[in-house]
Amino acid sequence: MNSTKKLARLIGFLYLLLSVAGIYGLLYVPSLLIVHGDAATTAKNILSSETLYRSGIVADLIGQGLFMFVVLGLYSLLKGVDKMLALQMLIFAVVQIPLIYSAEVHHLAALTILKGNGSAAAFSESQRIAQMKVALDAYDNGTSVTEIFMGLWLFPLAALIYRSNFLPRFLGILLVPAGSAYFVESVTWLLLPGYGHVVSRFSSPLRAVELVIPLWLLIMGAKDQPLAE
Repeated sequence: MNSTKKLARLIGFLYLLLSVAGIYGLLYVPSLLIVHGDAATTAKNILSSETLYRSGIVADLIGQGLFMFVVLGLYSLLKGVDKMLALQMLIFAVVQIPLIYSAEVHHLAALTILKGNGSAAAFSESQRIAQMKVALDAYDNGTSVTEIFMGLWLFPLAALIYRSNFLPRFLGILLVPAGSAYFVESVTWLLLPGYGHVVSRFSSPLRAVELVIPLWLLIMGAKDQPLAE
């Protein structure tokens, strides 16, 4: 594939797929099962909807697999603009993938604990619920760390899009507040967790601006020209 337009549309399609998988696994499934401040009800929901719970994990893992191809595609599309900046984007993006995979292990651990499998069989129901809460908190901590890089990779991507001559500059401008929102929210949760929910109210709409990129790439593509070698 040696056309910027064709590659941009393929990236947009894959980017949109991973966004749908992410929304399902990270937002939709937890909204049905996780009851904040009520670990007992959360445990009951997970056990009674195990397949739904597992589907959220699988969706997130599939999304990260697609993300790897999206980033490689963006690197191929934009390396002709500035190869070092494209490499920086690639590194910040790829770091996220093992972090997310590691975090999802805690989701599986929570289910193992609740079902009383293995060494968890020795614990009482209340102890299993408490340990489930620890596992879910560990997952949240893992995603907070990952979101630092979810923000950082968008800054070189924004610069590359802005400096390219085949994508509109406003797309690059939109990514700056989106990347800042990821970064600021993550740092707030890590440094001042008491203010995390306050910051997330403002950062969530800004983070959603990132969805403009896959939609534009899929629908509009890019100005057609040969890819840089």
